[in-house]
Amino acid sequence: MFGSELTLSKLATREAAFRQYQVDHPILIYLLAFLMYVTVTGLSLPGATPMSLLMAWLFGFWRGLILVSLGSTTGATVAFLLSRYLFRKSITHRFGERLAGFNSALQREGAFFLFTLRLIPAVPFFVINAVMGLTPISVRTFWWVSQLGMLPGTMVYVYVGSRVPNLQTLADQGVHAIFSTRQMAQILSGLALLGLFPLVVRGLMKRFTA
Repeated sequence: MFGSELTLSKLATREAAFRQYQVDHPILIYLLAFLMYVTVTGLSLPGATPMSLLMAWLFGFWRGLILVSLGSTTGATVAFLLSRYLFRKSITHRFGERLAGFNSALQREGAFFLFTLRLIPAVPFFVINAVMGLTPISVRTFWWVSQLGMLPGTMVYVYVGSRVPNLQTLADQGVHAIFSTRQMAQILSGLALLGLFPLVVRGLMKRFTA
């Protein structure tokens, strides 16, 4: 019953209808996408990475980058505020040892410590947001440092997502549209950047802090 609705040609038609609706109602679509991303990241729900790739695929590199970058930072700030004002006791109980380490590092390095964590995700995204909410760092500093620190990694994810062809192209050309030489080179280069990015940043950080 539903199998005929899940063919590439049918899905491509729905995608085309969505993209036309996006053209007709851009503010509504971008606002809904932004709110969805903020909700997922603000409540520390799983799915932020697939959403980043999806938004890049739907909106393209530059628009996707703006949405994902602002959405991820806003969501992180929401989680930060929830930790600071609503869940302080439970988070302190769960991450008490890390909190002491974060406070010590902030005293030594200041906002640069948060910037480093954002560049090199050694600690999970939601843990950084939750524990930072219990430190003395201000909301304003948390926001702009997170915005800058997450931007390079966000650019790589959005680039990968934006290289995937639309469904109509897949319906017309089949999987060859993905596995064409140019397409594969772009996607593989993006995936390589994802793997190499933390190593490159770690090397640069060691060089400039030595």
